[in-house]
Amino acid sequence: MTVSYTLKVAEARFGGFSGLLLRWRGSIYKLLYKEFLLFSALYATLSITYRLLLTQEQKHVYAQVAQYCSRSAELIPLSFVLGFYVTLVVNRWWAQYTSIPLPDQLMCVISASVHGVDQRGRLLRRTLIRYANLASVLVLRSVSTRVLKRFPTMQHVVDAGFMSLEERKKFESLKSDFNKYWVPCVWFTNLAAQARRDGRIRDDIALCLLLEELNKYRAKCSMLFHYDWISIPLVYTQVVTIAVYSFFALTLVGRQFVEPEAGTEKPQELEPPPALGDLDMYVPLTTLLQFFFYAGWLKVAEQIINPFGEDDDDFETNQLIDRNLQVSLLAVDDMYQNLPPADKDAYWDEEQPQPPYTAATAADSLRPSFLGSTFNLRMSDDPEQSVQVEASPRLAGPVPTTQTPLLSRFLGTGAPSPAISLRNFGRRVVPRTPHLLRFRGEEGGEAEAAQRIEEEVTVELPDEHLEP
Repeated sequence: MTVSYTLKVAEARFGGFSGLLLRWRGSIYKLLYKEFLLFSALYATLSITYRLLLTQEQKHVYAQVAQYCSRSAELIPLSFVLGFYVTLVVNRWWAQYTSIPLPDQLMCVISASVHGVDQRGRLLRRTLIRYANLASVLVLRSVSTRVLKRFPTMQHVVDAGFMSLEERKKFESLKSDFNKYWVPCVWFTNLAAQARRDGRIRDDIALCLLLEELNKYRAKCSMLFHYDWISIPLVYTQVVTIAVYSFFALTLVGRQFVEPEAGTEKPQELEPPPALGDLDMYVPLTTLLQFFFYAGWLKVAEQIINPFGEDDDDFETNQLIDRNLQVSLLAVDDMYQNLPPADKDAYWDEEQPQPPYTAATAADSLRPSFLGSTFNLRMSDDPEQSVQVEASPRLAGPVPTTQTPLLSRFLGTGAPSPAISLRNFGRRVVPRTPHLLRFRGEEGGEAEAAQRIEEEVTVELPDEHLEP
C-alpha cells in the first residue's frame, strides 16, 4: 500500500520533516538495514584483524594497501553516475503512473453520447464501459504482480464479472502470439458502430468523439505495456551497481585506521615531537553516513524502477481496478439523465458574488487580490515624462556602425569598431532611418527621391557639455 504523508507536510514548520524520520513502513531503514549491517560487520572484521592479528610488518603492508584503496575510491565518479541514473528512474516512474488508463473521460462521453433509458440503452452503456475496464485489467494483469495474483487465470477474470463466458470463448479463439489486451477495444468500436446504426448515438460527431476518447484510453494501455517491455538499458543499471559496490569495497579497506608509522623503526638518537595523525575512530561515522546516502540512493532506484511490484511504495493497482469499475458503472448507469433540478444559484442577483468565510479563514478575505507585478510600481512625478509624443520614422532606425577590416573577421560583419575617434568625441550622432520611397518613373515619381536612400545628421554639442 502506498505510503502517503502529504497531510504531515501541509505546513512548513520547525522540524517538519523530523517526524517522518521515525516511520518504519516505506522508510529507507526498512529498505537498507540488511546491507548496512553487512557493511558494518565487514568493516569491524577488518578493523579487528588489523589491530589484533597483524604483525608490525604486515601492518605496514596493510597501510600501503589502504592508502592505495583510498586514492582509487576518489577516482570513481559516483555522484554523477548515480545521480543521473536516479533522475532517469524517477522520471520514468512518474511517466508510468500517468500512463495508467483511467475511464473518467470515457465514461462521461458514453453517458452523453449513448442514449436510451430502456433496457437496450442501459445494456449498451454498461457493456461499452465494461469493455474498457476489461482492457485495463488485461494490461495490468500483464505488468503488475499484484493483479496477476488476483486474476491468475482468465476464469478468474470471468468470475470477477469483467468478461462473460461467451466473450472468453471468443477471446481465446483469436490466435495470436502477442498480448491481446487490445481485443476489448475492438469490441468497443464495433459495438459503438452498431449503436450508431441503431440510432442510439445520434450523429457522427458524437461517434467520432467517443472513438477519440477510446483511442486515448487504448494508447495509455499500450504505453503501459511498452514501459514494461522496454526497460532502462541493462548496461546502465550494471554500470551504476558496479560503481556503487566497487566504491564501498575500496572504502572498506581505504577508510580503516592505520598507524602513522606502521612497520618503521623509530630513531634512537633523537625523538621528534609526536605528530598529529588521524583520529582513531572505532565507529567510522562519516563512512557509515556515506554508505547510508549512496547505497540508499541506489535502493530508491531499485524500488521504483518497477512500481508494479509489491513494495511499500508501489502502485495500488488492485484498488485502481476496483475504483475504476465502480465509478464508471455509476456514471453510465445510475447517473444517466439523473439530474438534480436546475434552480437559481445563491448569487443570482449579485454583481460581485462573495462566498462566506469561516472564522479560521476570515483573514484571507482581507488580503488584496494580485493584479500584476507592476501594479504598485511608482512612476515619475515629472509630468513631462507622461506626455505622449509621436515617434518620428527618421529616429527609428539602427545606429550606424563603423567597422575595421581586421576585427570584422572575428566580431562579424555587423560588429561595431572599438576605436574612438577624437574628431567625433563630444559629438552626438542622431541616426535616421533609410527612407525607402516609392520610385515609379512611369507614375511620375520624383527623380530626387531615389537619391535620398540614407542620410545621417551630426549634431555638435557645446563645449560646456564636455566638462565633467
